[in-house]
Amino acid sequence: MMITWSEEITIDANIETVWELFKDKNITRIMPQVEEHSLIEKEENEVGARHRQTYREGKRTETYIVTTTAFEDREERKLKEVTFTVGGAFNIKTSYTFQKLAENRTRLIYEGANEGASVLGKIMLKFARDKSNRKVVHDFLERVREEAEKEEEHVRPES
Repeated sequence: MMITWSEEITIDANIETVWELFKDKNITRIMPQVEEHSLIEKEENEVGARHRQTYREGKRTETYIVTTTAFEDREERKLKEVTFTVGGAFNIKTSYTFQKLAENRTRLIYEGANEGASVLGKIMLKFARDKSNRKVVHDFLERVREEAEKEEEHVRPES
């Protein structure tokens, strides 16, 4: 059993501004449930980088290792892809592709897959609601847009 998604959003901000939000020091701005995100192997901007990440949902916290499996940082296009396993139950792969549309306009494509890694994980995914998963993806993209556009206002104040 697997849940997949592929959504995109256009953000009125420079590609570098949006990209900056996905760097280690800013990750909690776009992922507020992440309580810890610390580099444990390699550099954050290279394939094979590993981070220890702690995520809180309600009173429960889960700590896991996030591995960067693809990384590209070009002027017109950027990409970051990561994989991690949560609680031995779910194997998750996410990718973020950034495309420069104009000087202050960026397309962000967020794709991912959540696959059951155990019998329990497969059962839980079978009963997962597609509608609630889409809402989580949509809310994440909106949070990125809000943070990027807020940041862009600081960089480029209205005249």
